[in-house]
Amino acid sequence: MDHLALATAVFLGGLVSGFSGFAFSAAAGAILLHFLPPMQAIPLMMICSVVTQATSMLMVRKFVVWSDLLPLLIGGAIGLPIALFLLTLMEPTVFRIAFGIFLVGYALFMLCRPALAAACSIGGPTVNSIVGFGGGFVGGLTAMPGALPVIWCELRGIPKERQRAMVQPFILLMQIFAILMLSLSPGAINRELVSNIALAIPALMTGTLFGMALFGRVDDRKFRIAVLVLLLVSGCLMIR
Repeated sequence: MDHLALATAVFLGGLVSGFSGFAFSAAAGAILLHFLPPMQAIPLMMICSVVTQATSMLMVRKFVVWSDLLPLLIGGAIGLPIALFLLTLMEPTVFRIAFGIFLVGYALFMLCRPALAAACSIGGPTVNSIVGFGGGFVGGLTAMPGALPVIWCELRGIPKERQRAMVQPFILLMQIFAILMLSLSPGAINRELVSNIALAIPALMTGTLFGMALFGRVDDRKFRIAVLVLLLVSGCLMIR
């Protein structure tokens, strides 16, 4: 039964991430955290997220604009270790619930007022670094580093290919960074984790490829609505 739940979880996570470029942990974690302890589920989700992000990056690599992406990554690299340090000192539940409420409120507001989607024209390296810092910080506490960069891209009305070309490399590198830091903890990478990864890969790749196929069939408007709905669902899962 656990093997079926594992395959179902990573298939859904891969499907969502392959389509939208983010929210693997929100989709997969809703199932995985019910039968795996957090210290087993979180590294598994991080590694699976790296695999699905690296795979689906093939679609959008030509849209990557490094002048926009590098400040985002620098900010994230600063915010993530701060969050991981605070994670050892505080109970992250309150932060997770508060951020979940914020995501729900934002998604509902933007779904009701779609004309405001491209209202924000502020940008530049400094602002991107601030957004990246927030994304890394939130990712360290909630395992969702892509949520704030997605909101930032959505507010600026960035087309779906360029949005993914900013968000996916950010998530990919933040997850790799987090895995490297986590691997310094004794016992974090163990035989059970390796076994679960091996079991997950076929379902993960199948879901990712299905999601990538769906992405190519939607226009910017439908993609934006789908992203907002995913943010709404992610927020609801955080406050459950």
